[in-house]
Amino acid sequence: MGISFVIHPHPAEAASKVHSAKEGDTYYVLSKQYGVDLNKLMQANPSIKATNIYAGLKITIPSEAKAVAATKAQAASPAVMLPTLNVFPENKVVEAWGKTFDYSKTLNVKATAYSSAASENGGWGAVDYFGNPLELGTIAVDPKVIPLGTKVLVTGHTHPGLPKKAFVAEARDIGGAIKGNKIDIFIPGSPKSVREFGIQDVTLYFIK
Repeated sequence: MGISFVIHPHPAEAASKVHSAKEGDTYYVLSKQYGVDLNKLMQANPSIKATNIYAGLKITIPSEAKAVAATKAQAASPAVMLPTLNVFPENKVVEAWGKTFDYSKTLNVKATAYSSAASENGGWGAVDYFGNPLELGTIAVDPKVIPLGTKVLVTGHTHPGLPKKAFVAEARDIGGAIKGNKIDIFIPGSPKSVREFGIQDVTLYFIK
């Protein structure tokens, strides 16, 4: 009679796995995906910098059992999108509404708001500098400070016509009064409701 042997995996092997990175992966994204602590994830990969994660890179994911439990919990209950904002300056990562963005820099600016009324758009009507229809996410900028086409995450604002906590915007418009560290945010609605925005101090995160 032959003798068979059963080789049990080492506890450390059972508690971790290797993830093959894909485009857009960050430590924060993986910590949420696998349900592991962000710091523990980074400590498990001391030779991999947060700014050097690329497609195909092998990343060790600790606590696989916790990841499985987190996955089951997500499957059991429907996802509820809550207005969240978390910044991880050491990794140049900002998380908003469940999505993560790598950012290159931040800028504090004075913000005002404008509507689609022709009187607020130089008589051109409800279009931006490029002739496209104004929409939520359009901001007017000073191109010398923020080049047209730049995408930013706007934070620190308050207005019922805008998403809470943060929203993605693109520099698609200019204005005669928008000079220096100022932006003008397009908000759908009547001129009266838009004027309630007033002047606010907001922070922009320059995202890709």
